[in-house]
Amino acid sequence: MNFIEPLNRSQLTFGSLDDLVSADNPVRLIDAFADNLDLKRLGFDVNVLNTQGRPAFESIVFLKLYFYGYLNGIRSSRRLEKECERNTELQWLIGSLTPNYHTIADFRKNNPKALRNTFKLFVLFLKEEELVSGDVVAIDGTKVRAHNGKKNNFNPKKIARHLAYIEEKTNEYFDALDELDKREQPELVKEVKQKIQRLNDNKIRYEALGDLMEDSGEPQISTTDPDSRALLVQGQVVEVCYNTQAAVDSKHKLVVATHTINRNDRNALSAIAHEAKANLGASSLTVLADKGYHNGRQIQECTDSKISTIVAHSEIVNSNSKGTTEAYMVDKFTYKDNDDTYTCPQGQTLKSTGTWYTKNRSERAIGYQYKKYSTSSCKTCPVRHLCTAKADGRREIERSEFASAVEANRYRYQSNPELYRKRQEINEHIFGTIKRKWGYNHTNLIGIEKVNGEMSLIMTVYNFKRVMNIYKFDDLLLKLKNWKPDYEKIIRTLFKTARIRLKMPISFLQIENFSMRKMSRIMRLLCLIVKSNTRKWIID
Repeated sequence: MNFIEPLNRSQLTFGSLDDLVSADNPVRLIDAFADNLDLKRLGFDVNVLNTQGRPAFESIVFLKLYFYGYLNGIRSSRRLEKECERNTELQWLIGSLTPNYHTIADFRKNNPKALRNTFKLFVLFLKEEELVSGDVVAIDGTKVRAHNGKKNNFNPKKIARHLAYIEEKTNEYFDALDELDKREQPELVKEVKQKIQRLNDNKIRYEALGDLMEDSGEPQISTTDPDSRALLVQGQVVEVCYNTQAAVDSKHKLVVATHTINRNDRNALSAIAHEAKANLGASSLTVLADKGYHNGRQIQECTDSKISTIVAHSEIVNSNSKGTTEAYMVDKFTYKDNDDTYTCPQGQTLKSTGTWYTKNRSERAIGYQYKKYSTSSCKTCPVRHLCTAKADGRREIERSEFASAVEANRYRYQSNPELYRKRQEINEHIFGTIKRKWGYNHTNLIGIEKVNGEMSLIMTVYNFKRVMNIYKFDDLLLKLKNWKPDYEKIIRTLFKTARIRLKMPISFLQIENFSMRKMSRIMRLLCLIVKSNTRKWIID
C-alpha cells in the first residue's frame, strides 16, 4: 500500500479565494458583521480616496483584521501583518491585502471611541435578538497590567526614600572627594564628580515628580503610562494596571456594558450600572455585585436612577473592642424611620439634634454628611461599661445620609440569597476566559482612552464568540446579513451616559499652578530629557 501522495508543487491548479474557506468557517460571520457597519457613523477615522499618491486601505479592512485577530488570540500588529501573508482565512477576509504593521497599529490606536461604539451597537443586536433579558446583570472588575513597570511608578514615600538615598550617597562621595584631593588622584576625582552629577540629575527628576504629584492632587504618578495606577490585585500583591469593569446579563452571560478605570471597585458601581441600563434601554434594572463595590453614595445614586442593588455588605469592624462588646455593636441598635430615633439593646431611645455634620475620609475623597444620636440615660445605665469606653460614659451613634439606601440594599441581599449566589455563575468565568484562556491579561497601549478602546474590542469579540455557540452557523449568518443597525439608538445611548463621566487623571503637567522654584525644576528636568535622548520620562 502506498502513502497518500502530496500535490506536486509544479502542478497548475485553478480556483478562487472562496474555495480556500469552507462554507461554515467563522470568518464568514466576521465578514457579514463588518460589512453591515457604517464606520463613519460609528466614529471611525475613515480613510478617503486620494487623487494623488498611493491609494490608502479601506478602514473596514483593519476592523475585519482586528476582529479576526482578537477572535483567534492574535493582537500584535506585527503578527497580524505576517498572518496577512500566510493565513488563507485572512486572505479570503481582506482580499489578499497585506497592510504594514504600523498602519495596522494606528487603526486601533486612533479609534478607541469608535471601538466602544461598536461594542454598544453589538449589544443592541443582542437585545433585538432577545439574547439578553435586561432584568438582572452581575457586575465585576478585573485588573489588566498596564504598559508601565513598578519601577516607573512613584508615590510620596517612594520618592522620599530615593531622595534620602541620594542625600546619603552624595555625602559619601563628598567625603571621598576630600580624601582623593589629599592623595592628588585627579582621575578618581573626575570619576567621583561624574557620580555626584548623576545623583544630582536623579534628584532633579524625583523632586520634579514630587512637585507634579503635589500639584495634581494624585497620590501616585506613572512615568511611562501617566494614566495607569498601582492597584491591589490580590491579597498584598500590587501591580501597575487598569481596572476593567463589566456588566453581564443573566440570560446568556453576555456582556452588556464595559469600561476601564484606573481606581479600585469601591467607587465604580454607579457608572457601570448606569451604562448597562442605558445600553439595554431599560426603565429599571437589578445589579448584583460583591462587597468590594459596597459604598453608600454609589448605592444611593443607583437607587435614585431606579437601579436596584444587591451588593454584599462588608463585615462590621469593632473599632473600640476595649469598650464595646459584640452585644452592643452598632448593628444591634434599631433605627425607627417615623421619628428618626435609635433604640439600644437596653430599650433606651437615642435622639438627634437634627444637625448634619460633614466627614471627609481623605483630602481626595468626596465627603458625606451624617447625624449624631445619643441619650442621657447612658449615665445611669448598668451595662455602660459593655457599650462604651468614653470618659463621659455617653454612647453616640452616627447615621450617614446614605443609610436608608444601604439598609434597603442589606434587606435585598439578605432576602435574595439564591439570586445573589448566581453572581459568580454569571460574570466571573468571563474574566477567566479572557485572561487565562486567551491570554489578554495586559495591554500594550498607553492611556486610559486607548485601553478603553481595546477592552471594548475584547468584550465585543467575547460576545461574538458566545453568540456563535448559541446559534447555528447558518442562522447566525443570515441574521447578521439581514441586520439593520440602528445608529440613532447609539446616539441616544451616548447622550444618556454622557453625564456619567469617568474620573480621568489630571494632566501630568499643569504649568499654570507651579511656583517659580517648581518651574525651574521642570525646565531642568526637560533639559535632562533632551540631553539623554530617552523616552523613559514621558511628559503628557
